[in-house]
Order: sequence, then C-alpha cells, then structure tokens
Amino acid sequence: MELTMRDLTPADPAMTTDVAPLIRTLRPDLGAAEFTEFAVESHGQGLVFTAVYDPAGACVGVATHRVMATSRGRILFVDDLVTPVSARSAGIGGRIIASLRERGRRAGCVRIELDTGTANHGAQRFYHAQRMRIGALHFALDLTNPGA
Repeated sequence: MELTMRDLTPADPAMTTDVAPLIRTLRPDLGAAEFTEFAVESHGQGLVFTAVYDPAGACVGVATHRVMATSRGRILFVDDLVTPVSARSAGIGGRIIASLRERGRRAGCVRIELDTGTANHGAQRFYHAQRMRIGALHFALDLTNPGA
C-alpha cells in the first residue's frame, strides 16, 4: 500500500479532522480546545506533526516529533506515534519509524528516542520489533498536585 506523509501546521484543517482524533486516543483527557492550544504552542517549540494517509485519503497514522540537541548528542524525539486500531499490524507503524529514521539521519541525529507507558505492552512489543531498546527510565513529578 502506498502511503503519503504530510507535515501539517496548526492552521491546517487536517489538524482538527485527522490528527486531533488520533492524538486524543493516546491522550483522552485532551479536549478539542486543549488540543488546539497544545498544537499551536508545541509547533512553536519545533514539534512537527506528520499525518500518514492511505491511497483513499484516510489518515492511518500520526507521528509528532522534534530534533533536540542534548548532552548525549542530537536526537529525533518522538512525542507521539499512533495508528487507528483498524490499521494496526498492517506495517504502517514500521513505515513511519523508517521515515523518522531517515529524517533523523538527514538532521544529523545520533538516535531516535521516545517514551511509552509502562502498561502499553503492545507498543513495547512494536518498538522492540523495530530494533529499539530500552535505554532509560523516564521519571515524572506532578506539579499540579501540591500534595504529591
């Protein structure tokens, strides 16, 4: 299947019709207005929104990513990678990773990095199948709950 990948800006109507619904499957607490605010702010910080379309024009995947300079070298960090349940196990995720791999190389990155939930075993299996390894544990401190 031939796929088309398009980088979108927050002003593109496809952000609302195609990208937001998929991102919100990962982030169900992100309402429509919050998604728009997030898209505008994060795009201004360098986040790229890549939508993936099948030959019929259906959005079958989204990746959000950015190039970051770190003390470990330049990396392509993937904030989100999602395909609809109906499109999983069709090779789309692997093709997205391959595209990100090429983008990272062109940008002078030494690696791709991403986080996934500790309970998201399906995603973990997918990333291992893509020859990704667990390189670190990601810790977080909630700043919105003062008692935490």
